Amino acid sequence: MAKAPAFFVSHGSPTLPFENVAARDFLRGLGAKFEKPKAILIASAHWETDEPLASTAKQPETIHDFYGFPPELYKIAYPAPGAPEIAVRAAQTLRDAGFDADTDPGRGLDHGAWVPLSQIYDDADVPVFQLSIQPDRDPAHHYKLGQALAKLRDEGVAIVGSGSATHNLRALAWNRHNAVADWAQAFDDWFADKIAANDIDALLDYRAQAPNAAMAHPTDEHLLPIYVAMGAGGQGTRLHHSFTHGSLSMAAYAFA
Repeated sequence: MAKAPAFFVSHGSPTLPFENVAARDFLRGLGAKFEKPKAILIASAHWETDEPLASTAKQPETIHDFYGFPPELYKIAYPAPGAPEIAVRAAQTLRDAGFDADTDPGRGLDHGAWVPLSQIYDDADVPVFQLSIQPDRDPAHHYKLGQALAKLRDEGVAIVGSGSATHNLRALAWNRHNAVADWAQAFDDWFADKIAANDIDALLDYRAQAPNAAMAHPTDEHLLPIYVAMGAGGQGTRLHHSFTHGSLSMAAYAFA
């Protein structure tokens, strides 16, 4: 098997499966761009722990970790099998690299995982397990996580980050998809330019260097997954660029 991909996707709103937007169409075609992996390790912005955890559930439940959305959204299930043996190995790989990593046998798939995966691999036939993020740690910590996990790609395990290229819920315009806020566009463009230039130092220091960083990300958690994918890969390429709800960037990147 060829080396599995490392990529980042912006998962958007939980309602993305029902939205007729460019990002949903992109995700539905993304699986065809890569050879189907043996398994998927997905670092989701919606699983936060003090230290890295890998989920070892044999059949992860679909977690509906949101409130106030249409009833049909809560009926969606993503019945992909887990990959407990690979998850155990991933945790050991992190411990070998100096991280205080462990496993969690009960964690299912939160919407940061199942929303994009249900569009990318709608047959739910690729085993998947989650990796938690550490919201109190910096981008460099997550980049190093990805570097340590990169060797799994040689075994056919895709390393996926799922978050949001911009994420300010207070600034969302729920009924608008076309007009993009200037601050969101400027941040998104800066990030894309730095990835194209492979300027890792600037990207790791985004909060100090990027325009409108505090507006684009009042907190770090939705951007941290991109650093896991970035660390597991190499030169980045933007695969998709669009916005939903006025300021929510749906950018996606692959890392060679």
